[in-house]
Order: sequence, then C-alpha cells, then structure tokens
Amino acid sequence: MSNTTKYALETSLKKLLLQKPMDKITISDLTNDCGISRMAFYYHFKDIYDLVEWVCLEDAARALQGKKTYDTWQEGLQQIFEAVIENKPFIMNVYRTLSREQIENYLFKLTHDLLIGVVEEKSVGMEITEDEKAFIADFYKYGFVGIMLDWIKDGMKEDYEDITDKLKTTLKGNITHSIYNFTKQGI
Repeated sequence: MSNTTKYALETSLKKLLLQKPMDKITISDLTNDCGISRMAFYYHFKDIYDLVEWVCLEDAARALQGKKTYDTWQEGLQQIFEAVIENKPFIMNVYRTLSREQIENYLFKLTHDLLIGVVEEKSVGMEITEDEKAFIADFYKYGFVGIMLDWIKDGMKEDYEDITDKLKTTLKGNITHSIYNFTKQGI
C-alpha cells in the first residue's frame, strides 16, 4: 500500500508541474490532487524535495533495469536520456528550481551505479582495489554528467542518440584499458 501512495504522489507531482513551477507547488496541492491526508504525505516524505529525489531515483531505477553490464551500458545510458525526455517537464522544472548540485547528485548516483557495474564486470580476476574501481567509475561518471547537464541546460534539443553514439565511440575499450592500467600488469 505504501508504494501505491508514493506512486500517486509522483503522478500528482508530474501532473502539477505541467500547470505551474515546482516552487509554487505545495504539499496541500499534492495531497488534494491525490485525495490523501497531509499526514499520509509526511509518513512517506519529509518534504517536496524528498519526494522529488525519490521520483528521480525511481525513474532512474526503471531506466537502468538490467543495463549494468559491459555489453548493455550504452543501452542503459540511452535509456537514461529517454527517461529524461519522457519526463522533460518534470526535469526542466526541477532543473530550474533546484540547485545544480541537487541535479548533479541525482545524475551522479544514476551514472555511478551504471558504471560501477561495468567496472566490476570487466575487472573480474584482476588485481584492482575497490577504491581504484570506484575512481574509474567516478572519472567516467563526471564526463557523462557534464554532457547530460549541458544537454538539459540547452533544452534537450540535440538528438540524444547522437550523444550516446559519440560517447560509445569515445569510450570504446577505454574502461577496460583504465582497469588494466591500475593493475600490476598495466604498470
């Protein structure tokens, strides 16, 4: 039942964002639209920003489902772009209303989860520390997030498939090469 309420709040938030900016949406607006009490809202979320974060993470989890392997990471990245496009009014409103740092943190978590799966897979049997794996994932994460933030800032006009193709070309073999460079074999 609790997820039903959370999903209802997500739907209401996205619906209300089509009508007004996020900083004009109140908890009363959300609870009235859902037909729930304020207490029910606060049972699940501490404030609207907590709801926004949860919505972002849920959208991300749906986009990345099963796409954290070396063979599927490009598809996972493309699905992140598709999730952002699908929720464009929500993302643009959040981007304009929240600090850039909050959007970055959401995208950082999303892309780190995608990339660490790839790094873990490609480093099996290699002598590389967890810190080194995290460093590699973080390095590529910052590139992805920077490109995505520029794309969002520019109104999502460029074809995201072109962007993912360029990323695929740029990174072909580079994650594996980075892992190898950290191992004793790469020294």
